[in-house]
Amino acid sequence: MGESPVNCKLVRLYRRIDNTFGIEAKANRWLEYRSEEELQRVIPALHSERVLHVGGGSNLLFTRDFDGTVLHSGIRFVAPVAADAESVWVRVGAAIVWDDFVAYTVANGWSGAENLSLIPGEVGASAVQNIGAYGVEAKDLIDTVECVSLKDGSRRVFRNEECNYAYRSSIFKHELKGQYAVTYVTYRLKKQFVPHLEYGNLREQLGSVATLSAADVRRKIIEVRQSKLPDPKVQGNAGSFFMNPIVSREKFESLRAQYPQMPFYEVTDGVKIPAGWMIEQCGWKGRSLGRAGVYEKQALILVNRGGATGEDVVRLCETIQKDVAKKFGIEIYPEVNVI
Repeated sequence: MGESPVNCKLVRLYRRIDNTFGIEAKANRWLEYRSEEELQRVIPALHSERVLHVGGGSNLLFTRDFDGTVLHSGIRFVAPVAADAESVWVRVGAAIVWDDFVAYTVANGWSGAENLSLIPGEVGASAVQNIGAYGVEAKDLIDTVECVSLKDGSRRVFRNEECNYAYRSSIFKHELKGQYAVTYVTYRLKKQFVPHLEYGNLREQLGSVATLSAADVRRKIIEVRQSKLPDPKVQGNAGSFFMNPIVSREKFESLRAQYPQMPFYEVTDGVKIPAGWMIEQCGWKGRSLGRAGVYEKQALILVNRGGATGEDVVRLCETIQKDVAKKFGIEIYPEVNVI
């Protein structure tokens, strides 16, 4: 570009860090790159400072300003790159809004992502967080994840099996946390509609499977999510704040003896108990602690009632954790990244 990375046009001078919780937070500087090459040119200037790579800010809770540089992908690209008789592979830039990508797949008649409709955030975050909803996770669709090392600018392509995907987890959240920026993700989608309706009462809400399409599933999931989830533009939140805990069969049977109506989901490594249900049983649904509160329609969501700080939300989170542990003997953990 002929300019130093520090003074280049990528710098956003007001330094505010966008986040859906609506928490006021600033960084020393904020850089958006529009290609892998731009990112590689910036990296040498970052070695002496802290770096935080963010997406749309939908899974972040800031408790203070960030003393360093915030990076954000501006790579907006989406196109099919391969196909066979059953599947199509679509390569997507990390900056594409996730739900826009889902809409694109449905419009093209490809199946697989429709259950993940209306999840906030960007495509890059889907590969880091392993986002999921209604019985489908991003890992079920991801073929490869393209990254650039924030240490030396080298490129690396991770195959799905190298990403160590688990429930709301990946190698990028743990072993390689903060070491790579996701630039592109390639997803494998089905050319024919293959419904996944086993989660909750989704099948009952949709009716006859024989006449369903991916578009039908997408419409219903959007309808359900909008009916019970707050719009972050109206009330600050980060979507589901807590992960649903997975407990042993022995622990589950003990709890079910006490709470016969307790909802649950069988998973490969135990039984998943909805954290929202436990939070509601502890009496937190709709309640507030200072300027932070629990959403009145879905106890899994913590909200900014207006003017809340990150510390306000953390205090509410910790209080709820203690109450759930006392009542059920289960530790619940945030899905949101606390900075």
